[in-house]
Amino acid sequence: MYWLYILQCKDGTLYTGITNDLEKRLAAHNRGQGAKYTRSRIPAVLVYQESCSNRAAALRREAAVKKLNRRQKLQLIASQNSCESH
Repeated sequence: MYWLYILQCKDGTLYTGITNDLEKRLAAHNRGQGAKYTRSRIPAVLVYQESCSNRAAALRREAAVKKLNRRQKLQLIASQNSCESH
């Protein structure tokens, strides 16, 4: 199983990525060993996660999410969080 995830960096920006080990990847980002983009923006907080059946599906979903503007990404995050509260 793969995960699509969105991090909120310390400067408020959003980073989208995929992984097959979400906990390990988040720890790597926060050690400064993740993506170049997040290295100067730690700590990063996981604000969204979505499971994908395989790497190809995760890559397709990542590409789709990266095309969204900030407002649309925030709506995606809010929609997941509102479902979790029910």
